[in-house]
Amino acid sequence: MIERKLAQALLCGVAGASLLAAPACALPSGDAPGMTGPTNAERLASQPDRRPEDEIIYFVMPDRFENGDPSNDTGGIEGGRLDHGFDPTHQGFYQGGDLQGLTQRLDYIEGLGVTAIWLTPIFQNRAVQGGPGQESAGYHGYWITDFLGVDQHLGGREAFAEFVDAAQARGLRVYMDIITNHTADVAYMRECHDPEFEGFIDPQGGCPYRSKADYPWTTIGGPDGETINEGFLGDDPHNLTAENYANLTNPNWAYTVAIDPEDENVRNPAWLNDLTLYHNRGESFWFGESALYGDFAGLDDLNTEHPTVVNGMIDVYRQWISDFNVDGFRIDTVKHVRPEFWAEFNPAMVDHAASLGIDHFHVFGEIYEFDPGRLGAHTVESHLPSTLDFAFQGAAQAVIAGGQPTSVLSRLYEFDPAYADGFETARINPTFLGNHDMGRFSMFLRQADPDMLDAEALARMELAHALMMFTRGVPTIYYGDEQGFVSDYNDQGARETMFPSVTPIYIDNDQIGTDATPADNNFDPSHPLYQAIAEMARIRTSERALRRGSQLVRHFDSPQDAGSQGMFANSADVAEDESEAVSTHGGLFVISRIDEESGTEVVVAFNANEVSRSANVVVDGRSLAWTSRSGTCSPTASAPGSYAVEVPALSFVVCRSGWAG
Repeated sequence: MIERKLAQALLCGVAGASLLAAPACALPSGDAPGMTGPTNAERLASQPDRRPEDEIIYFVMPDRFENGDPSNDTGGIEGGRLDHGFDPTHQGFYQGGDLQGLTQRLDYIEGLGVTAIWLTPIFQNRAVQGGPGQESAGYHGYWITDFLGVDQHLGGREAFAEFVDAAQARGLRVYMDIITNHTADVAYMRECHDPEFEGFIDPQGGCPYRSKADYPWTTIGGPDGETINEGFLGDDPHNLTAENYANLTNPNWAYTVAIDPEDENVRNPAWLNDLTLYHNRGESFWFGESALYGDFAGLDDLNTEHPTVVNGMIDVYRQWISDFNVDGFRIDTVKHVRPEFWAEFNPAMVDHAASLGIDHFHVFGEIYEFDPGRLGAHTVESHLPSTLDFAFQGAAQAVIAGGQPTSVLSRLYEFDPAYADGFETARINPTFLGNHDMGRFSMFLRQADPDMLDAEALARMELAHALMMFTRGVPTIYYGDEQGFVSDYNDQGARETMFPSVTPIYIDNDQIGTDATPADNNFDPSHPLYQAIAEMARIRTSERALRRGSQLVRHFDSPQDAGSQGMFANSADVAEDESEAVSTHGGLFVISRIDEESGTEVVVAFNANEVSRSANVVVDGRSLAWTSRSGTCSPTASAPGSYAVEVPALSFVVCRSGWAG
């Protein structure tokens, strides 16, 4: 019975569709073909004081979105695929997407209801890296050689300027993805990569990390080696001065560092070609000292303690703000750089943007950690305005894909005071469900239940996006999720093209909610997920409480709630058809978003169970009359301070009450 109703919900494709009662097959109003109502640009124009928490971000990899200009596919580089990096048959090489393509598809992006676009790094990259048989290309943007240039595969600086202008003319903000931790793999350690070198060790893999204690800055080959860099006192916080670092002149403290003649001046700005500005200690093993000083998967790790690097990176990224008037930065690999660097860098970016009139400049960092306490620590000691909310991702996956109780979500929000400004910081943390590194949320659903029907996967994807859209934070949609893309695995396996793909591992994928595959053109505004997300975006954009309001957890299910009726806390919670088994997976989660300024309370109830759920929840005593923003809502409170919610299986409801005046 559930499967039949799931199938009917899929055919209708509406947000919040009940899996237990046949939904009416009507599309929501909006911007996509066949929709009506104010355009996204008109809605944004009505919010002149937009803050970071008002945004809805679309995260896109330009090489994988749209090919607007095939003439730049090889980036102007002669030769074959191992020279220019273009090979659309291989997931690890450039596919042909570019900034011109993004500009041409702004109607599609705007129709989704998003308000900001975050691009993976657009800087000029080393086209191809990797040893024999391990080669891949810099299509993702993280192998930078020119920190002031735009990759010619993507169209160059002029194409970026045109994109930013076109996006901002529509009211869409533009966030750049930036890197300070490393450059492309340019230098090498002779002990590990030069068989002719007397000290060659043949590492059979990455060059082993050599610690500061065993290989001090002031000797060659260990504490008993030849003295170098006399007068250098190390890099404890009190020694991070220009006077101290003037004594660091020989880069061979741990290894003998070398560079091929053709690469001696390949990095821009020119100061990046000084080998003393790198840690030169071998590969990171992602723990302890090596996480800060080791090469990130072979990429040359910058000595971000060095004042030259600190000041140089501040100058580089101030220039990008000045040249293009961008609206924010996502910062890569934050936890692999010491807090002292960020304490100078982050305020410098915000202050420079403000000096140009960009008061809304949003800086958010990537700390690949699922512990909210550790995320919060970076906002305190690193002066990081906000972080990508990996803790939210982990909780959403645990509940909606993994079937854990909704107490997981309640516990997540208990840590909001750990951020620098508590809830004020948590409210501007970008939340997300999946990304280009970890894979797509749809993949986690398939991993949890390989036999999951398409219709159930669609319902769970809608529910996950609703959780992201209506809880605190800045919702961040990973491109292609709105078309039902299902990644094969993380990293390269989750970077499909929106334009027709010829990559074997992509084109055999079974997308959710459609008969299309990545071999097709996937800019379909009638896709049920596109429509559902667009409707959620319209609700969020129009409700101040859902963007700026405080958040109170009103109800959650915990493991001890499990009994003969699963995790149900209320005896009224029973299946519509008692012949069906009651699922103990997931649970009911209810929040209030309250905006005292507008006099509004919005209750959002999420049901991750496969049966309908109901509960009485606490509300503000002033919240007496209620209207529906999505789903079925009771028109009145049960009593002052109590409100009854009923939520269909794998669905959500959004109910609004106002008391202003």
